[in-house]
Amino acid sequence: MASDRAAHYTALAEDVRAFGHYIQSERGLAANTLLAYGRDLDRFAGWVAGGGLADYLAPSLRDLTHYLEFLRAENLAPPSVARHLVSLKVFYRFLRLEERTTENTVELLSSPSLWERIPQILSPESVVKLLEAPQVLDRFFLRDRAILETMYATGGRASEVVGLKLEDLYLDSGFCKCFGKGSKQRIVPLGRMAINALRGYIDGLRPRLTLNSPDAPWVFVSRGGRGLTRVMLWVLVKKYVRRAGLNAKASPHTLRHSFATHLLAGGADLRTVQELLGHANIRTTQQYTHVDRERLRAIHKQFHPRGGKDEGLPAGAGKP
Repeated sequence: MASDRAAHYTALAEDVRAFGHYIQSERGLAANTLLAYGRDLDRFAGWVAGGGLADYLAPSLRDLTHYLEFLRAENLAPPSVARHLVSLKVFYRFLRLEERTTENTVELLSSPSLWERIPQILSPESVVKLLEAPQVLDRFFLRDRAILETMYATGGRASEVVGLKLEDLYLDSGFCKCFGKGSKQRIVPLGRMAINALRGYIDGLRPRLTLNSPDAPWVFVSRGGRGLTRVMLWVLVKKYVRRAGLNAKASPHTLRHSFATHLLAGGADLRTVQELLGHANIRTTQQYTHVDRERLRAIHKQFHPRGGKDEGLPAGAGKP
């Protein structure tokens, strides 16, 4: 029993560390925010380790209510309790995003307005600006252009793109193999632009980057022939986001969100998008249907003769 509890706590600690990496590299949150989330989740992990929760991946509403009672017993002020709850909700959203759990019981607990929002996406025109941001005079132009094209063509997670190996590419057939959560493999088509960019990089630049490590298996490598990390990819994307003059919040995950949203907007069915993204649960994919509904609502409001607020209504109509 003690060994099971230790293993359970170790898994939670690993998830908390992964969450910290995610919000730092993918979300780009401020340092103080990172510290606050870290402190709050350390307190939660300590409560779990003390026997407060049997399975953190499947908490019941009663379990989470007990946690709130624990926080109050710690003599925390109401704003501090509310902040802990915000941290917990954000953490469980991350666990659902990573498909570690499908549990959303924590959302039933009342709290101030939260972080959750429609995923950040780029319009097709903005994606083009981003893909064209690497310039010929850039030192790693061929590599960086190929990375951005591959991310948008596949909708791959940052970890999947940096982990892509040469043996996973089938450029003549127009697809690649992606390895997602739990080493689940999926086949993803590559468009013509991505194939051309990958060929240009693999033939024109990669051999020079791997002079000292010719057996490097990764597609995308640093100047020393080592595989890129997620943090390096985040920095690279941010560089070109700034150059393209796009929303500063855009990140590697934004291209994944944009990939899915643009497919649905173009008429792709939800099951196909689920398979392309590698989602185990279609509920994870459904978030992108909300994005498209918001886009359609905005278009209706902008272009429909009676779409604007209160336009076309007699004076005083709709007022008490």
